Amino acid sequence: MAGGKMSGRQKMINLMYLVFIAMLSMNMSKEVLSAFGFVNEKLTDNNILISEKNNQAYANLATKASDQAAKFTNLNKQALRVKIASKDFYNYLEALKTDMTADLEDKQAYEAMDKTDFLDERFFKGDVFTAEGEAFLARINGHRNSLMDVLGKNTSFASILTKRFSTTDEINSDGKTIKWLEYRYKGFPLVASLTNLTQLQADIKNTEADIISNLLGGQLESDVSMSNYSGLVKLDKNAFYPGDNVTGTVVLGRYDPSLLPSRVVLNGKKYDNFKDGNVVLDLRAENVGEKNIDGTIYFMENGEEVPVPFKSSYSVISKPNSPVVSADKMNVVYRGLPNPISISLPGVPDKDVIVSAPGLQKVGSGAYIMRPQSGNKVDIKVSAKLADGSTVNTSTVFRIKDIPAAMGTVREQYGTVRMPKSGLVNTPVSAGLPDFLFDLDLEVISFKLKVPDQLAIIVNGTQMSAAAKNALSKAKRGDMINIFDIKAIIKNSAYELKKVLPVNIELTN
Repeated sequence: MAGGKMSGRQKMINLMYLVFIAMLSMNMSKEVLSAFGFVNEKLTDNNILISEKNNQAYANLATKASDQAAKFTNLNKQALRVKIASKDFYNYLEALKTDMTADLEDKQAYEAMDKTDFLDERFFKGDVFTAEGEAFLARINGHRNSLMDVLGKNTSFASILTKRFSTTDEINSDGKTIKWLEYRYKGFPLVASLTNLTQLQADIKNTEADIISNLLGGQLESDVSMSNYSGLVKLDKNAFYPGDNVTGTVVLGRYDPSLLPSRVVLNGKKYDNFKDGNVVLDLRAENVGEKNIDGTIYFMENGEEVPVPFKSSYSVISKPNSPVVSADKMNVVYRGLPNPISISLPGVPDKDVIVSAPGLQKVGSGAYIMRPQSGNKVDIKVSAKLADGSTVNTSTVFRIKDIPAAMGTVREQYGTVRMPKSGLVNTPVSAGLPDFLFDLDLEVISFKLKVPDQLAIIVNGTQMSAAAKNALSKAKRGDMINIFDIKAIIKNSAYELKKVLPVNIELTN
């Protein structure tokens, strides 16, 4: 267009064309500048929200460290180091952003933030970096290395930290290698550089949140590890004579030497004999008769004492003079279930023990099944003729309770579960009874799904329907998905569950 001989008219046309192109470019630049400004505002708001969540997580971890020092002190120390390093780097970037807009009267006049001279002069001097440019790079590298030191060289976060806080040279569209600082900050409008720094602050906050979650998750995984469980022997009766079969069960109990009680009350009195997470019983058997072991172990949780009651009994005998009645799995019987009951009298053959109660059926030697009927209690009556000709008559009252409320589950997790949206779409909804001593086969027949800003969806069965998947496709990261009004049945049972508690899903992406 500029080569060869051109008439004055052609030169004028060409000049007008260039002016027109420049005007279009100027208008587009203003729109782009405004867009950068709006993105910067969104990132700033998000950083404030994540900061609040992180502060709450730090406070919760500090409380746990106060409640259970052996379990959480080291994790809390790691978290504090992460917090200090992150705050220092974040504040450095905030001060830099303040300097960048110090001369602007209107901090939101994004279309006026088109100059490139602030960081160009601050970070660059010709083809080399200024001292402040080198310091900026050192800050990024130093933050990455500080977090590596806190988490250890073999941390699973190594690749994430390297990616989020990388200063490696870049390759442009022409295949030319360019220094990272020059590639990211040289020649950019002021508002673009502000947004870039705010994004770096977002990386700091998100990394904090990820690390805290990972630290607590690792502790929880350690808590439920099978290496923390031991076998507990539970005998069918607490007194045996020569010739008897020693029968009972062995169950798993979690053993955690770092979980120390704040105090123990045993039979109404303070009891100090506990070690490595165990209350060590050392009691004297005195008068003949049934003796109770009744007490409470107190643990600190969120700055408050949480009571965990325990209760058992034992017999002190000189001769067979009282029956032993024990529930194999619980101190109550549950309506709608076949509750195993063991009934025996030390020194008395099983055929000479007569037992009666509504809903009680004998299934073996000393073994019974109780299917509770109406009412809130059942009286089991036992009579037997002893070897000396005397007769023993006694009764034991058991409380009748309904099966407790089941809980909705996703991936066998209860309450609030964090998972990606893609995983939730293909994950079935289930129901279970955590910590319930009976293994019930529950089947979900329907549930409701609620996505923020969407109508609740009724889903039949356990898998997400097409309507549910469509609603989920509109959910965003951080949304809380509610799965409620869950209907479930016990397979091969006519018993109707009273309630199934909801489960909430926090989307991670």
